[in-house]
Formats: sequence, C-alpha cells, structure tokens
Amino acid sequence: MRIVYLIILACFGAPMVYSQSCTITVQGIVLDESTGIPLDLAILFIQETNQGLGTDQDGHFKITALCAGGYHLKVSHVGCEAQVIYLEVAKDTSITIFMHHHTELLNEIVVHGSIVETTTQNVQSVSKEDIVRSANKNLAELLEKISGVASLKNGSGVAKPIIHGLYGNRITILNSGLIQAGQQWGNDHAPEIDPFIADHITVVKGVSSLMYGGNGLGSAILIGQNAIEEDPHLHGQFNYIFQSNGRGHTINVKTQQYHTKLAWKLTGTYKNSGDTNTPDYFLTNTGKREYNFGLQLDKKVSPFFFSKMFMSSFNTELGILRGSHISNVTDLTTAFRRQEPFFTQGDFSGFLQSPRQEVHHQLVKWENRWSPSIHTVWNFNAGSQWNRRNEYDVRRSGRSSIPALSLDQWSHFAEAVIHHDFGNSKLMRGGIQYSFVNNVNDPETGVLPLIPNYSAVKPSGFLILSWDQSDHALELGGRVESQHLQAKVISTTLPRTILNKKHAFVNLSSGIGWKYKFHRNFNLNMNVGYIRRSPEVNELYSFGLHQGVASLEEGNPNLRQERSIKAIISSDFRLHDRLLIQGLAYYQRIQDYIYLEPLQTFRLTIRGAFPVYVYTQADARLMGMDWLASYSWSNHLKWIGKYAMVVSKNLIDNLGLVYTPPAAIQQSLQYTFSDFKHWKQSGIIFNSKTVFRQKNIIEQQDFLLPPPGYTLFGLELNTTLSLGKNPVKCALQIENIMDRPYRDYLNRLRYFADEVGRNVAIKVNYSF
Repeated sequence: MRIVYLIILACFGAPMVYSQSCTITVQGIVLDESTGIPLDLAILFIQETNQGLGTDQDGHFKITALCAGGYHLKVSHVGCEAQVIYLEVAKDTSITIFMHHHTELLNEIVVHGSIVETTTQNVQSVSKEDIVRSANKNLAELLEKISGVASLKNGSGVAKPIIHGLYGNRITILNSGLIQAGQQWGNDHAPEIDPFIADHITVVKGVSSLMYGGNGLGSAILIGQNAIEEDPHLHGQFNYIFQSNGRGHTINVKTQQYHTKLAWKLTGTYKNSGDTNTPDYFLTNTGKREYNFGLQLDKKVSPFFFSKMFMSSFNTELGILRGSHISNVTDLTTAFRRQEPFFTQGDFSGFLQSPRQEVHHQLVKWENRWSPSIHTVWNFNAGSQWNRRNEYDVRRSGRSSIPALSLDQWSHFAEAVIHHDFGNSKLMRGGIQYSFVNNVNDPETGVLPLIPNYSAVKPSGFLILSWDQSDHALELGGRVESQHLQAKVISTTLPRTILNKKHAFVNLSSGIGWKYKFHRNFNLNMNVGYIRRSPEVNELYSFGLHQGVASLEEGNPNLRQERSIKAIISSDFRLHDRLLIQGLAYYQRIQDYIYLEPLQTFRLTIRGAFPVYVYTQADARLMGMDWLASYSWSNHLKWIGKYAMVVSKNLIDNLGLVYTPPAAIQQSLQYTFSDFKHWKQSGIIFNSKTVFRQKNIIEQQDFLLPPPGYTLFGLELNTTLSLGKNPVKCALQIENIMDRPYRDYLNRLRYFADEVGRNVAIKVNYSF
C-alpha cells in the first residue's frame, strides 16, 4: 500500500501558478432541477487550478482570481449525479447550475430545443452513474432499480422488463428514439441494447407515452443519448467489471470530442462470461459473449438547426441451460421435480454448445431539429434497423451447427414532429409517423419456422396539448395508428401449403393527465388513458418449438384487438429535503387480454419432449401500487425503501394471470464518508430485496406451483481516487451475500434449476 500511495502522489504535478493579474470572478447559484430549491453544501472544483469551494445556505458561490481561458468545473452534491461543466471565461461571469436531485423522483422536466415542457406524465429514471456502475447487467435488470419494474427471465442471462404486470410487446422500448425492432417473440429474447450507449434510461407512464407509438399499453422505456458537450478537449472513460459468478469480464471504452465542424462520441463494449452457478451446482451452458459499439455525430449547422447521426451494433452469442432440453416425456416429467438439472457438469466451462442463440442488431438514425423561432421546434427523424437471430438446437447427425431457426428482420421508421409554445404556458406536440417491417425465415434450416414470413406497415399520428400554470397542469392527448399485416403461413396439416393471411387493424388511443402542486413540497398527479393494441404475428401464427424457453407454442389467428383503460394516481411529498415519500396506485381493465396459457401437457417431437402453450384471450384486470420513501439523517447517512405490488385477475375464470410479479420490498442504507485528500465520494451501501410468494396462481394454471418467497442481501463499497486531474472510481459489489438457494417465479427456467448464487463484482471507472 505504501508503494501504491507513493505512485499516487507522483501523479500529482506541481500546482499551476498564476500571476496576480488574474482577477476574473465567476459567481452563481446551484439549484435543484425539479423544484428550483437552492442546494447548500454543493461542492465545486476547478480541475485546472485545484480550487475547491462549497455553496452557502442559499446555494450561492463565488470563484475569484481566475485568468482568462477555459476551465472544467466539477459540481457534486449528496443525492445528486456529479457533472462537469466546461467554461470559457474572458470577463466576470454569472451562471446558474441545475442538478438532478433525488434521482428516484417520478417527475422531471424535459427540454426540447428552446422549449421547456412540464408534463403530467409519471417518469422514473436510472442515472448515468448507475448505468455505468451496473452495465454488466442487461437492460431489464438495470431497470429493476425503479419501483414497479420487475424482470421476466429465461435463465441467468436473458430478461425483459415488466411494468405494472405487463411485458413483451406491451412495453414500448425506444432505442435512441426508434422503437426497438427485433425478434421479441418471447421472454427468451431480451432487448438487443447495450446499456453503455445510454446517457439516460427513463420509464414513462401517462399521456406523454402516446407520442412514442408502438403497441404498448401505456408505458414506454426511453434509452437515449445527450447532445455532446461543447468542450473542445478529448474526453472519455474506461470501464472494467469482473464478476465472480460466471467469471465474467466486461470492458468498455468511451471517447468524445466537440468541434464546431463536427462533434463525435464513440463507445465500444466487450463482455465474456462462462457457466454461472447456483450455491450447489453449475448451470451448464449458460455462458455469454457480447461485443457492441455506438457512434454519435453531432453538427450544429446554425443557431436554428441541429443534426445528429447515431449508429449502433449489438452482437451476442449466449447459451441456453442444457438441462432444459429433454429427449422424452418421462425424463421431462422427472426434470421438473429434480433438485439438480440433467446434464449438469461438475466443473466450470466457458465453452458454448447447443442449445444456444446468436443475435446481431444494427441500428442507424438521423435526427434533425429545426427551431424557426423561440416558440417552435420541428424534429425530422428517420432510421433503420436490421436484426438477425439464429437459434441452434441439439440436432442429430452432426447438424447442431445448422440453425434450427434463422430470421432476418428489416425495419424502417420516419417521423415529423412539432413542438409549439403558444405562450401563457400552453404547449402543443404533434406529429406523423410511419414504420415498415419485413421479416424473413432462412429456408436452409430444414425446420418449419416458429414465426412465418411477414411484413407490416404502420402509419400513425398523435397530438398532445398541455397547459401549465404555477400550481397545476393539464394535458390531453390522442393517437391513431393503422396496422396492415401480411403473413405467408405454412399450413399445420399435410400436405403443406402456403397460405397468404392479411389483417388490418386501427388502434385509437387517448389520455388525459392532471397535476396539482399544493405546495413546493407536495404535488398530486393523475392520468387516465384508453389504448387499443392489435395482436402481434407470434400471437396469431406461432407454431412449433420456441427453443429459447424449451416449449411448444401455438398461435390463434382469430385473436381480436385488446382494449385497455388505465388510471394512475401518484403523489410526492418531501420534508426539509430530508424525507421523501412517493406513492403511485393504478387500475387497468383490459378487454380481450392476450396471454400464453400452459396446457399442462407434454408433447413428444422429433426434437424432444416439451411443454405446450397456446395463445388465448380473456378479459383481465390489473391493479397495484408502488411506494418509495427515503430519509437522510444527515449528509452522510440515507435510507431508501421501495415496495411494489400488483394483483391480476382473469375475469372469465376468476383466476390470477400467470407471470404476474409477486409483491416485493427493496431497501438500502447508504453511508457516505467525508472526503480525504485523495479519496473522494467514498461510501458503503447495505441492501436487501424481499420477494413474496405468488399466491394467486393455482396448480391447474401451471406445470408447477409458484416457488416460496425469498430475501437476498447485498453490499457495495465505492470510492473515487484522484489521479492528477483524472478520477478513478472503484467499487466492490456482493450480491446474494448469504449464497442462498432459491427459485424466482418470473424465471421460465425455474422448472429446471435454481437461481445464481453469490456474485462478487469488482468495478473500475477511469475518466479523462
């Protein structure tokens, strides 16, 4: 440690010496972005001069004796995400700095060009710092930090988010402003998105979700990138994460630089892990390989016109638990009741074998923003995505290297959107959108495809009006979307024939939202929305083995549109910036709800024995609540608690809906240490998660009853080491610290195996 300390000291150069003629003053105020409350004890640090100071009780600061030139000003505050601001100063300057305080808040202000929109929508977000710290996880696991969001899993490496009991195609995911297009036909197909490319991840519920389109029922997940900061210097960061469970490595590099001619940001990520393990055995063939990159190009053509190009490439290969693919009905029945899966190996392996999946997703988007006046912003956006999915099964005669399912999907999207401020706090947002999707199977697989070849065209339009006064706001919105689906279906009977199937749907959606601010520390939000959702191609025409979830699935071509009414009421209350309480309750009624029903039947095929599921419809009801409370005993000690509960019911059979998340409680206790000379922002976090047993499912609804509830404990240590002007953030994280064996009801592979055991992760982030 003494040698390391000497090396650290050697990294600090001699302090910069400025002549006494440097007399420029920079002063200003630091405010909470959401409430406008001044933040006292915010820390400001000028990297070039090693000057540091704090704000007073009114949030004011003053920096004196500066020379003319450029400076990097780092601003931090307890409970806020630190930010670095680049300043070019030539004379005395006054600035106002906004910080996003209490990142768990439901409401936020969204900025589009020069227009500020305050909406009645419910918004929850994952901070940039949390994204970097947890980016070895997938998108759904990252979003579990948000109250009311759970994950539907397929083993340890694949998950998709559940919001208020809904998942899959009912959740619209926007990747850089484009609706994520891929082979999202089941819970074995996670969104093909690298969290490292995101500067913010936001969950939106309410009227404003109407502008995002898709086939969702009132919720949207936004994954986006900020404009590149106007800093002429080269900046970036290096991230490395090692995790013990699976012996995984994650490496990420980000670099960016601003030029008046062209600003650029480049991101690259590599992930590699092998078999994960439960407390008692290895989960054979659950490794993963992943390599991704993203490129963002920004161009400020004029003060009124901004253009951005974004490109990303996501590529992964992942194994499916070998013990989930069984050759006969007798062994399958046995596998459902074994403590340890079939084909379990006694040693760790990083080798991937069949069954496995290989996925490639490419995205390109061109975004243009034109501001003809301070009151109007036009957005013209266009993008394309290409998705290839190959699924490899355990096949006879050495054919395991030939995919049993091979799909190529092209999708294209274009939109024109206007944001207009009429003055007097009246805002209009409207636009037209068009999307086209074409999906094709590779006939060389030699297997009847699970999903038929199809194409879909969706023209749509939306309009949202907002009125925002000092203490209340009102928002109205509507959307119309037409969907034309054409599929080439192979008949299920012999002799095989090609059937041309056509479907046309018109989806009408509307919503109203209201917000009232009783006091600066207490407000109330209400949203009511009506949404129609048309059935997807997998719900209509699936037929065959869904390899990733080891089941046979059959669609229903007679499915009707879903019609949903959802009401949300939420409130925020804070006291002296110490106590924060949030509550959200919702009620949703869905007519003709489409779901995948287990038939409690095993079917033997040439590819093995598998459980059978069919798509069916019934009227359904979902209602629940999300609670969040946080209390800061001091600037050093903070507690956060979250509770989420959803109750669903099939109103025809008077039974619960399968795969509804059970109630869960999350808690964390964080202590932040005082800064030392070289060690900054050090802290320790104890956390726990309690998931209760799902009691609304009876034995006749599933192959196995829901497993017992469980409680997991975790620990995280983090600190920031100053190496010269460049910080190094280090963290040690331990999950399932007691190494408890358990099974998660929301994991489709719970029929065969336990969840992963203890995982120790070491994380390093170096910024320059």
